[in-house]
Amino acid sequence: MDYRIKEQAGFSPKIGELVSMLDYTRAVTLADVAGLSIEQLDYLAEGDSNSIGALLMHMAAIEFVHQVITFENRDLTAQELETWLVPLELGDKARSEIRNRPLDDYVAELKKIRDKTLSLLGNVDDSWLYEEGQYDNGATYNKYYLWFHVVEDETSHRGQIRILKRMLEKQK
Repeated sequence: MDYRIKEQAGFSPKIGELVSMLDYTRAVTLADVAGLSIEQLDYLAEGDSNSIGALLMHMAAIEFVHQVITFENRDLTAQELETWLVPLELGDKARSEIRNRPLDDYVAELKKIRDKTLSLLGNVDDSWLYEEGQYDNGATYNKYYLWFHVVEDETSHRGQIRILKRMLEKQK
């Protein structure tokens, strides 16, 4: 694993640094879930926790949504929302619907979304990161912030995954 944030071949300088951050974040996530069984991926702690599998799907959903917002400058279509709403919102529906899937399924979904992200990022330059938009509440953001949020969200949920794994270990 490379522990340096640096430019990446095929990308403008700042985009390459962002790709470096995305790659590192994903490599650590994949290392943390490597070898987990379906039972471990579906484990639910007491209360309103989410499963590791649901958290992995949430990571894919967040990245997909940010692709749509930043590259297509639009919100999700009704069909896209139907596909991604459960992993986006998590909660009760995710606990019941995102289950019984092997790790390879989650990894394949994450890879499919990431491959598209990398392809799209290869077609923009650093100035694209600073293009601004506005949330419905009037708050201004730039595309750099939105992709920082993708990294931040995955890192946060990876922390939840680590807690769930420790809980599973204690049950042994």
